[in-house]
Amino acid sequence: MSQVKEQDTVVVHYTGKLSDGEVFDSSEGREPLEFTMGQGQLIPGFESAVMGMAVAESKTFEIPSAEAYGEVREDLRFEVPRNEIPAEIQPETGMRLNMSTQDGRQMPVTVTGVNEQVVNLDANHPLAGKDLTFEVRVVEIK
Repeated sequence: MSQVKEQDTVVVHYTGKLSDGEVFDSSEGREPLEFTMGQGQLIPGFESAVMGMAVAESKTFEIPSAEAYGEVREDLRFEVPRNEIPAEIQPETGMRLNMSTQDGRQMPVTVTGVNEQVVNLDANHPLAGKDLTFEVRVVEIK
């Protein structure tokens, strides 16, 4: 029976959960996830856990935050003067926005607080600092 190895294209169904059991993402009810091993398309801990699995095999594994989306970085939390936010945007806590960096790239941020003077933004990935649990079933190895 074939097992997942480097450079294989792998098709999996998965459910990702936080440590409290809350589901943050799942492929159930939609197309399975397809990716190529070793291409850096997924978080490193996911690829290493799938390595060696066979078609129809299921596995549950935990990925510590350091091997998922990293730890929360305080340098990615900052304030922006309220008047620098475009007038047509009414920021609210929890809202996701895209910001332009000095070199013109787009950076997704989450609004973490708003008052009349400033908007607090966080550019950390929403799952940064969180340990993740995945349930995975290999559908196909190409």
